[in-house]
Amino acid sequence: MTDVDKLLKATVEELDKLLNPKNVLGDPIERDGATVIPIVSYGFGFGAGGGEGGEGTKAGTGGGAGAGGGIKPLGAIIIDANGARVEAVKGAMTSVAQAVADAAGRVMGAKAAAEGETSRDG
Repeated sequence: MTDVDKLLKATVEELDKLLNPKNVLGDPIERDGATVIPIVSYGFGFGAGGGEGGEGTKAGTGGGAGAGGGIKPLGAIIIDANGARVEAVKGAMTSVAQAVADAAGRVMGAKAAAEGETSRDG
């Protein structure tokens, strides 16, 4: 097995450990008669390569791998006396998007009301 083969095999084995449902649905947390199951989104990418070449004493082989990733909390499943429900995480961007949507709705409502008054006057 070449060095590159070993490198790729090790990388795939680590990815296999990452790709399991507990990384999307976290371990349940029980508190005050409720069970909370965290929900996250995660993504990653990786690359690997290698080669060999050269002539005489300058011949050689080389290989390398790199990876990166991130995790984003999405919400939680909450199971309590009232039943089960999904609660979304509301972060800064969620708040900004909601504010923009609310403002756009008010502007559109005001515009529709103004057009309605204009059509009644004319």
